Amino acid sequence: MDNFECSIMTWYCPHVSCRSLPTVEHQAKVPKKILKCRAVSREINFSSIEPMEKFRLEQKVLFKWFFDFGFVIPNSTNTWQSLIEAAPESQMMPANVLNGNVVIETKFFDDDLLISTSNVRLFYV
Repeated sequence: MDNFECSIMTWYCPHVSCRSLPTVEHQAKVPKKILKCRAVSREINFSSIEPMEKFRLEQKVLFKWFFDFGFVIPNSTNTWQSLIEAAPESQMMPANVLNGNVVIETKFFDDDLLISTSNVRLFYV
């Protein structure tokens, strides 16, 4: 597996029309080869016009992950990145089982105020 295929998968939406609503589900086509990678890095780019005192992400894949960022400077663009390490190959689920059955839900908060929700269903091609 070459480094390019395993390094970074970026989800970026610069247009107002594709800002996520809880009722909108996006689709991401991911190469099946990614399941053979020992680790995968993901990156979410986000911008804010307003200041936020306690910005955080809450993410569900098979369970919730919480990320607290604290203060976000007004009129700033920021990046969040995570590294996911694979289980041993003998414990990995095959692409045909995962295909269309994995949804990554990311909620963006300022303290307890829900700002936006992004739902992305993964398809392995």
